[in-house]
Amino acid sequence: MSKNLDFKMVAKTFFGLEDVLAKELLILGARNIKTGVRNVSFYGDKGFLYKSNLAIRTAIRILKPIAVFDIKNDKELYSSVFNFNWEDYLSLNNTFSIDSIINSEYFNHSLYVSQKTKDAIVDRFRKTHKSRPNVDSVNPDIKINIHIRKSKCTISLDSSGKPLNQRGYRYQTNIAPINEVLAAGIVMLSNWDKNSDFFDPMCGSGTILIEAAMIAKNFPVNFNRSNFSFQKWNDFDQTLFDKIKESVLNKTIAFNHEIYGYDKSPSAILKSNQNIKNAGLEDSIKVFKQNFFHTKKNKEEHLHMVFNPPYGERLSIDLDIFYKKIGDNLKTNYTNTCAWLITSSLESLKKVGLSSSKKIKLFNGKLESRLVKYEIYSGSKKKKNN
Repeated sequence: MSKNLDFKMVAKTFFGLEDVLAKELLILGARNIKTGVRNVSFYGDKGFLYKSNLAIRTAIRILKPIAVFDIKNDKELYSSVFNFNWEDYLSLNNTFSIDSIINSEYFNHSLYVSQKTKDAIVDRFRKTHKSRPNVDSVNPDIKINIHIRKSKCTISLDSSGKPLNQRGYRYQTNIAPINEVLAAGIVMLSNWDKNSDFFDPMCGSGTILIEAAMIAKNFPVNFNRSNFSFQKWNDFDQTLFDKIKESVLNKTIAFNHEIYGYDKSPSAILKSNQNIKNAGLEDSIKVFKQNFFHTKKNKEEHLHMVFNPPYGERLSIDLDIFYKKIGDNLKTNYTNTCAWLITSSLESLKKVGLSSSKKIKLFNGKLESRLVKYEIYSGSKKKKNN
């Protein structure tokens, strides 16, 4: 009966995507949803833990808290961890790893906290079982997360294992690939209604296009992933997992518009096509070797555009000229278009020469960035609204 009881979970995400993640969780059926900074907590049962790992687009990992302690020094940390009933979650045959995040005046070194936690777990098993489980930092059976904020220490099991952005389709990448979770997040933040074509004019290795196609078809992003950490838990229910997989797959829908991208690099087009094939979306996405600056919009109907132009971090280009050319081509050749772009080149962004109707602060890796919306009308905005 206990397997059907709701429990608390925490989904980790990127700064700026918390509300998007909360909305995803609400639609999926989570309860008692609360947003934090780079995380959203919620409640659900075991089946919902499986479903959230399979279907949530904007989560990096899903944690299941199992203990909370009040600690102020390493002795209290060791004692609390040592006395915890680890046998409920970890066996001698399991390998494990520990990841620690620290924001506390009492602790200032995450690796030390991880080591102290490991020592306490190992010592407990040695004392009670005369043997110990082994540590595997690369591919552990059980991933343990330690989070210390002030004096509050939360121990969680990482149900996901490898980060959830690792969907399994991206074997080929360009110089500066965008994270899959961030790509999905910016498509969702762009409020694409899926009633128009979707276009990425600088598609690179195709990540934004692939995430957009999975959103359009309501395809569960991690359906084809080979393993999750929760599959190694002692309460894993294979029958329930199979039922959840069938349920989320049955919610896919048809999409009747085009999703396409351009890139001027032949190698980028090759990588895009390979990744699109890996994702099983060859019939949904088309990419073409084209320099966006030499193109025109090919239909009169409304177009939704989302892209990740170069920031100048890894590519040597004159960003001011580059961003001016973006604005010039949008104004001249892409009327009746809603264009969104993400960039950390905030000064060069001013060279676009268009008034943005929305700016959202995000981080692309460690780079503070802006997701910016431009609405290009086929006349004045006033005329368009009349």
